[in-house]
Amino acid sequence: MALTCRIGCAACCIAPSISSPLPKMPTGKPAGVPCAHLLPDLKCELFGQPERPKVCGDFQPADYVCGDSREQALILLTELERCT
Repeated sequence: MALTCRIGCAACCIAPSISSPLPKMPTGKPAGVPCAHLLPDLKCELFGQPERPKVCGDFQPADYVCGDSREQALILLTELERCT
């Protein structure tokens, strides 16, 4: 069974870097910086839009990156980013 995104998490919109340009972030997104498209309710304003970066659309939640909580997801994704 596929894992679904945890409501109110957004760790994948904060911890990793994005090297490709995206609207509002023409030089990409640095690791640890919330994406400029992350709304106050921790949802993506580009979700479902053609402007959404491919890397975001390709990301699939999984136990090894999401863990059991938002806090754990931030730790796991930050460590993966550090290793790459």
